[in-house]
Amino acid sequence: MKSWYLILLFITQSIVSQNYTITYEKWSNGVKIGNQDPILVYTNSSLTLVSSEGIFFGKNDFPLEQIYIDRNNQILIQSAQLNKNKFIATKDSLALSKQTFELLNETRTILGYKCQKAKTIINSNTIELWYTNDLNVKGAPTVLGQNLGLVLEINRNNNFVITATKIEKLKKLPSNITLPKSQFSDGLTYRDLLWKSRFITISVFENETINFSDQSKSNDSILRFANGTVILRKVKFPEIKNGSPIFAELKTNSSGDAYDRTGSLFVIPVNVENNFFNGLKNGMNTLPIYQNGNGKIYQGVVLKDDYQPLTELMRFFTPFGIKQYNHISLKDKTWNNEVPYRQDISELQPILNGQELWVGAFIGNYDKGGHRVSVEITVHPQENATKKTTFALPLFNTTNVMEMGGQEYATMFSEEKGLEVTFNLEKPIKNAQLRYITTGHGGWENGDEFVPKKNSIYLNEQLTFSFIPWRQDCGSYRLFNPASGNFSNGLSSSDYSRSNWCPGTVTNPILIELGDLPAGKHSIRVQIPQGLPEGGSFSAWNVSGILLGEPVE
Repeated sequence: MKSWYLILLFITQSIVSQNYTITYEKWSNGVKIGNQDPILVYTNSSLTLVSSEGIFFGKNDFPLEQIYIDRNNQILIQSAQLNKNKFIATKDSLALSKQTFELLNETRTILGYKCQKAKTIINSNTIELWYTNDLNVKGAPTVLGQNLGLVLEINRNNNFVITATKIEKLKKLPSNITLPKSQFSDGLTYRDLLWKSRFITISVFENETINFSDQSKSNDSILRFANGTVILRKVKFPEIKNGSPIFAELKTNSSGDAYDRTGSLFVIPVNVENNFFNGLKNGMNTLPIYQNGNGKIYQGVVLKDDYQPLTELMRFFTPFGIKQYNHISLKDKTWNNEVPYRQDISELQPILNGQELWVGAFIGNYDKGGHRVSVEITVHPQENATKKTTFALPLFNTTNVMEMGGQEYATMFSEEKGLEVTFNLEKPIKNAQLRYITTGHGGWENGDEFVPKKNSIYLNEQLTFSFIPWRQDCGSYRLFNPASGNFSNGLSSSDYSRSNWCPGTVTNPILIELGDLPAGKHSIRVQIPQGLPEGGSFSAWNVSGILLGEPVE
């Protein structure tokens, strides 16, 4: 009898001490994903680790995230090495028990093992799991299904599959697989720190005031011009791989001003002698002048000789008095406290990459309280071979960001010539595009703000593109606009359609195809049938253009 007991004990211990490593690969729409980092699962009766080949063998860049299952205590532990010096972790004793599945009668064989099917629905995704109990261990390539058995395949919506490609039996788990014992943070903090570690955040402004006041003064980090309506800060951008997504994000609310105002986020090179920064420091009339025969002079708006105009990252418009005027009550209206503007500016990588730049923000207003703004730029490392734009040249920008410093409004479109800029290409470029932003202004009934007008773009005096910039979705942003005036026809001012902008939105640039451009001299002309003044009111058009392309070596 004793010998049978020892045999049973040996068999039991053998089952308990079984150790495995499972390799999984991913498939999308029936095609194996190329250049992937295979998932690795190490598991036995006490511990499961979910990692990848790149992470486990030290080949991947930070952050390095792994999942542990403490099977003795049924605890899920997520850990991440954010950089050489920072490690974070969180644990959850309820996550595994909360998972629910519909166990189905279907079976199939994967890698020689009989598997059963389970199904669950998460965030409207149907997920099918195939698991086996033949190996007497549990595990899965994700958090999901860790207690079903050994999950050998996960199928999401029949278009994304993670499937086991190899199962190896081990004498024991590698010695470096141990449960994290560091201080644990809560799950929300962990996820936030992990997410933010995946990209570069460049903080530019934090809750800065843009107002109109002779009390607005520069300090060591923030320069202020035009009575505080323009703010600047010097920023060193990191090296940015071509194809990496870049986003500009600006948040604003009112601290006094009740009106919808033109705003612009822009950059000025630090290492270029002749640029818009000279006008900020020394006055607008020190900048190159543009004239088109209408009797007015326009300071610093076009590329000229060695002068470079402002590079506009984002055009935005403040709403009517958000936050400051939220006390204005309307039934069934709960006002927002802040407007978030976020825009993809990836095409400007050649301008930002590794450069030291002045980053500036402008809001045209005449209010001492003005507006509060926060700005950050995020870079999301990713190399995209299909994005080959490595040339960018700012050509024009008529937005008079120094309006309160004497810069003329963009009324040059009163003449048929409109705005014209000539430029010289030292080398040919292919697949050239014009990144074009346009908004019409003139805030009375017949002003160009409220009248559709065709914009025509001429390349070397040949009409290349024309369109009518117009926004008809302005009513969507009513909850940003507590101080918007209400009219007898049942509409609010912020509801009305406008020339390519709405109070509380950004204006999207459009990319105009110009084809291949040879080396040498070229011209671009913008023509808009600008409306005539009425009394003291006049129309103007803020347009900016940046030439993009691929240099031909």
